[in-house]
Order: sequence, then C-alpha cells, then structure tokens
Amino acid sequence: MSEQTPTIYVVDDDEAMRDSMTWLLEGEGYTVACFGSGESFLYARRDEMRGCLVLDVRMPEMSGLELHEKLDALGSQLPIIFVTGHGDVPMAVGALQRGACDFIEKPFHNEDLLSRIRRALELDDELAARRRRDGAIAHRLEQLTQRENEVMQLVVAGKLNKQIADQLNISMKTVEAHRARVMEKMGVRTLAELVKAVMSLK
Repeated sequence: MSEQTPTIYVVDDDEAMRDSMTWLLEGEGYTVACFGSGESFLYARRDEMRGCLVLDVRMPEMSGLELHEKLDALGSQLPIIFVTGHGDVPMAVGALQRGACDFIEKPFHNEDLLSRIRRALELDDELAARRRRDGAIAHRLEQLTQRENEVMQLVVAGKLNKQIADQLNISMKTVEAHRARVMEKMGVRTLAELVKAVMSLK
C-alpha cells in the first residue's frame, strides 16, 4: 500500500463492521486499510497519506473524537467521516464544528456512505492541490534575495515605487529592477497574482 494512493482508512473496533466496509469499498474499486483501534491507526499514520478516514465515534480506550483531536494536533488534513449511533449525533455535530468532514448514523445505507466518501475524496484532492501550490510558492520565495523580499513585501502592502524607494533608501530605478525580478522569480504577471500568491501562505 503506497501512502500516495488514495486509501479509505477504516478505524472501528468492531471486526464485523470492518469486514463489511472492506467488502463494500473494495467492491467499488477503492483501496482499503482497516484498524481496530485509534492507537493502531496513529502508529501507522504518515503525513503523506491520501484519501479519507471512516472513524467510529465510540471505541474503547481511545474514542474516535479523541483520535480526531490527536490528528488535529499533528496537523493532519485527512478528511474524516464519523460513524455514529443515534445518541452520538450531538458529539458528531461538535466534531464537524472542529473540522471533521462529515458524519453518518448507523444503520446506514451503503450508497449514503459511498456518496460521503466520494465527497471526502474530492476534498482530499483539493487539499493536496493546495499543498502542492503552496509548496511551489514557498520554493519560489526562497529564491528571492533579502532585498527582493523587502521590495515584494512593500509592493504587496500596496506601497508605490516612490514610497518603496524612500523607505529603503534606494533609487526608483532600483526598485523597478527588483520588482521585475520578483515578478519573474515568483512566476506571476500581475500585482494581483503576486498578492494572491503571498497571501495564500499566510
């Protein structure tokens, strides 16, 4: 199992539930990995994991909500679908407010679960694309000299070339040269694109 392959990670202490989910999801062509506890998933977890997590709320030792909190603290962006009993709905709603992707009540229809998984995988794709984009922007930022970075920060703050020249005690021509190199190194054509790129990392 490659961590780059989008995978449905099922964490549930009920072996029969794990088996039925595996049968359903593999039948739909998904790659599935099952764990009997939150602890075992945490041990296997890697930052590179792609896909989504189908997580039972009620488990002994470490509950699904506790695992969610630990993953959140680790900076995990893996979308989480909570599987809940009727009495757990208020807890699941609270988890949504803290960043979980979705929840589904037991007993559920297979198609309801599959539609939630499709949405979670779409979200995972969006998050992965954002991480790649942010990584590329961060790499370009590292190519700037200190002076180019100073000029860029003032440009993004809305300063005019003359104001930048006065503040940095350099000529307008030098500001224009630095500004041109910043645009080239950052791979942008307009000021709006530059602002958007820099703001996306904040």
